[in-house]
Amino acid sequence: MTFDSVFVATLAAIVLTLAAHVIARVLARKLSWLPMVITALVLVLLFLFILQWDYDHYYSVAKPVFDHLLGYVTVLLAVPLAAMNFKGLPVKKLTLIVVIASAVGALLPMSLAYLFSLSHDTLLAFATRSVTTPIGLSVADLIQAPLAMANLIIIISGLIGGAVARSLFRGIDDDRAKGLALGLAAHAFGTVEAWQISQTAGRYAAFGLAVNGLVTAVWVPVFISAVGI
Repeated sequence: MTFDSVFVATLAAIVLTLAAHVIARVLARKLSWLPMVITALVLVLLFLFILQWDYDHYYSVAKPVFDHLLGYVTVLLAVPLAAMNFKGLPVKKLTLIVVIASAVGALLPMSLAYLFSLSHDTLLAFATRSVTTPIGLSVADLIQAPLAMANLIIIISGLIGGAVARSLFRGIDDDRAKGLALGLAAHAFGTVEAWQISQTAGRYAAFGLAVNGLVTAVWVPVFISAVGI
């Protein structure tokens, strides 16, 4: 099958991606252990194989659309935050958790990159690991890290976090803890998985994602500039 027209190709990419998402969502409801994001990713690859559609072409027409939408989705995370009940919320403890998560999320992978003698560009790219893609790419641009590498690191860390979360949460009954952990560790992918657990988990994941992104975007560029990395 060929997709010669840019409009037709873009429309086909949107339909294919949304179909994969819907099917993955239905499967996740029936099989709670199945990570929705991973399933959707596998379905997209399967559809591309069936249609004999070159991935590079699909990516080139789908990326501008979904990159644009991703920015809106990140802003719309304010909606579940506004719906959260902050009465009795341990703000000081949550702030401390977010600050520690932000520091560990950036400094630990950077330290490992340095320990394994990876390139300077790779070390900088790992500074963006703990934040969602729009924020991470903005931070990468500020610290002059390679955008493609930063994007890859963010996506892979989110995929891994979303995939292993259910197994790690066995024995944990507090949806607030699950959601906050997913938002902090696996950003957008984790937030998607958190909404599959419950609305409470989803809201706390959105809280962790948004606040962690804000904190990281402020201190990482300052830190990189100050230490002269």
